[in-house]
Amino acid sequence: MKKYILSSLAVLSAATMFTSCNDMLDTDPRVTDATQATFPGKIGDVDALNTATYSIMNTMGGGDADTQNPFYWWEVMSDNCYGSGGLQDNKVKAMHHLVEMSVDQYQQAFVLLYGGINRANNQIETIDNVDWKGNESKRSQLLGEGYFMRGLYTLWLTQLFGDVPLITSTTITDDMRQQVSADSLIYPQILSDFVSGMNLMSTAKSSGHANKYVAEAFLARAYMFWAGFYKKAGELANGSGPAINLVKQAGCDKENLSQADVVTALKDIVSSGAYKLLEDYRSLWQYSNSMVWDEAHDNADGTGNKEGTHAYDFIADMKRENCFDQPGMGNGNDEELFGIQFMNASSWGINGAIENGGTYSTSRMYCNYLSCWWALRVNGNNGNRDCTYPFTQGWGQGTPSCNIWDDWTIAETNGNYSDIRKLGSLIDCEHELAAYSYVKDDCEESGYAVKKWCGVTLDALTGDTPWWHAVQEDFKGTLDNPMQGEHFEDFYLMRYADVLLMLTELTGDKQYMNQVQKRAGVPETAYSLKAVQDERRWEFAFEGIRFNDMRRWSGKDGGENCYAAKALQAQAGKQVVVKGNTANKVSMKHMTCSWAKRYADTDGFLSKPQSQITLMEGKLKQNKGWDASNPETQYVDLYN
Repeated sequence: MKKYILSSLAVLSAATMFTSCNDMLDTDPRVTDATQATFPGKIGDVDALNTATYSIMNTMGGGDADTQNPFYWWEVMSDNCYGSGGLQDNKVKAMHHLVEMSVDQYQQAFVLLYGGINRANNQIETIDNVDWKGNESKRSQLLGEGYFMRGLYTLWLTQLFGDVPLITSTTITDDMRQQVSADSLIYPQILSDFVSGMNLMSTAKSSGHANKYVAEAFLARAYMFWAGFYKKAGELANGSGPAINLVKQAGCDKENLSQADVVTALKDIVSSGAYKLLEDYRSLWQYSNSMVWDEAHDNADGTGNKEGTHAYDFIADMKRENCFDQPGMGNGNDEELFGIQFMNASSWGINGAIENGGTYSTSRMYCNYLSCWWALRVNGNNGNRDCTYPFTQGWGQGTPSCNIWDDWTIAETNGNYSDIRKLGSLIDCEHELAAYSYVKDDCEESGYAVKKWCGVTLDALTGDTPWWHAVQEDFKGTLDNPMQGEHFEDFYLMRYADVLLMLTELTGDKQYMNQVQKRAGVPETAYSLKAVQDERRWEFAFEGIRFNDMRRWSGKDGGENCYAAKALQAQAGKQVVVKGNTANKVSMKHMTCSWAKRYADTDGFLSKPQSQITLMEGKLKQNKGWDASNPETQYVDLYN
């Protein structure tokens, strides 16, 4: 099993010195001008800057999911999940209903992403402070990673907030503070950064870092969103994607990027043989670890389980060599191009500064806190193996919707097959767990939970301690709270399955999609856009991809009858459990108007933080559909 260790926590302080702040664009994320003259001074310093640039992803992945994790947000905003959680969990419910509970609800991700952009800019600008003679290839790699990470953070920022200031330097001019068109100015820069990364980085794999193939894959993802959402290209297999002009910079000397160029980049990944689909879909997820497998087989073979009495039948038919913690599986596996990786260095007390004296949480930033966020919310039986084995307790927010289970079941029934990914992704609580019960203050409970990311335990452990505690000493105890702090499963940002499905969508060639279908036990089908849309939903459930797929298949200003609006509105009327009352289920309804209207009004963009709009003195404009004086935009408590 691979485990990514960031070079040194001390690195972070070297890369996060503050300047005086006039607005958000001046906060952390870059060193001062005076420091730039002397730092970096050696190759190791550039490595330190690079580590700090990547660490923003850990902050997003390890902090509170409802305040700063956009990958979680995009699942909750889609038709895959409800807000759910307890009565007091209002942020996640607001997000699901595409409203806000405060005018600064989405500020933390806004600030963090600009932090990452500024760190990347500093890395690009200061790289030649160092003498690279004899190490030119390392310079090229580190410069390419700087461009790639700037493009990635800018992509996420504009997918969340639309037109924003485009920051390409640590010296921020007045013109740079003005928000600009994502369509005509921001996406050309994003795609240019990915082209630079593609041309500057090597093909070598390095745990936790980008390489040429990672840049090629994200080039496709960004281009497809731009072409679908902004240019309304429709069915890309027809060759409808337009060319986009690029920005001349190091590593990017092309004038424009075409759909054919994107296809060539994806085919380069395939022909390289550097990545492959794992044989068993379950190998990607921590519930298939060999310790749980061993407990199942100790029971199944009649010898008795010396450590306990439970067995997890869902993985009993797996080959042991395919278990999550075996070579080539799990973290850093042969299918993972890029992801957020974690280590045991979390703390309750690390916080980062935000303008106006606020803070964003970096607590637990080095553990995968989503494994706690999406874990089970169980009434009075938390940690009781008789009720939830092998899964542990957690916050139970972002509950899977009835829609994803129902839609998936219809697809299986109509196709007369069983898709391993359905139970590979969701816990069917009432049928899989021996004594599942609802919590008296919970909301919007569908009866399902997220299996992919849910914390996992063992009979051999006590309480709700995750299985990682039994792996090796490196995974134990930093927070003295294993339930919250001991989760180290990679969060995938790009898998080889996505490369294959993007290729089919761009070319109409079914062979790539068929590989993904075959692995899932799904009949191989001919190409159709509907087939690709379904495969992407099933393959990447709860991986932060669904919402932006829905948006690019809808087009900007798609209205209430577009793909996304109709899919979201289909949640209305689904029967859910509220306050543990299974006898009288509640029909899902939108808290202010309808999902279709809120999507049409906002195009899926979030509200920009009002405090930042105020600080920017008219240069930053609020997104349409987010007038705080309109009650349709504001949180309403449906359940108290």
